[in-house]
Amino acid sequence: MGTTEQTITALRDAILPVVKGLGFGLYDVELNGTGPGRTLRVTIERDGGIDLDAITEVTRAVSPILDAEPALAGSYLLEVSSPGLERALRTPAHFAGARGDSVSIKFRTATGGTARVHGVLVDADDRGCVVDADDGRHELAYDDITQARTVFEWGPPPRTPRKGRATAERKGASA
Repeated sequence: MGTTEQTITALRDAILPVVKGLGFGLYDVELNGTGPGRTLRVTIERDGGIDLDAITEVTRAVSPILDAEPALAGSYLLEVSSPGLERALRTPAHFAGARGDSVSIKFRTATGGTARVHGVLVDADDRGCVVDADDGRHELAYDDITQARTVFEWGPPPRTPRKGRATAERKGASA
């Protein structure tokens, strides 16, 4: 485990009880950048969604804990947010939580290139995931995945024609 991963694990362990105690789930912790330009992103979730009051509550509760955390010495910018409609999938728990959702996954191929699959995430375990796409079923190992996210489908679901509708309308018109 690298230094950044160790730092993220320490930060996650430090704030998880507080976030859970407030009634939220801790979706993700990310640390990006170096030196004074570091950004710590804490992503929270709960049934019913996240509003500005929730973000403020979590920010106020975890900020002093993070300031005292030796793994995060120095300055940083704290961002607390919800995962949003289209969320990054990085951990096995993220993939498991996205079962049944539309996803877009970029992965390394056996030939050394990359490919992307768009489809429905139908299964996930601790080693990889399964996506049903228009071109078939894709079984992907997490080690081969370079980028993954859920995809929000905009607009209403496609309409299916109702049988007998035109006949009923014609009958009504001739009466």
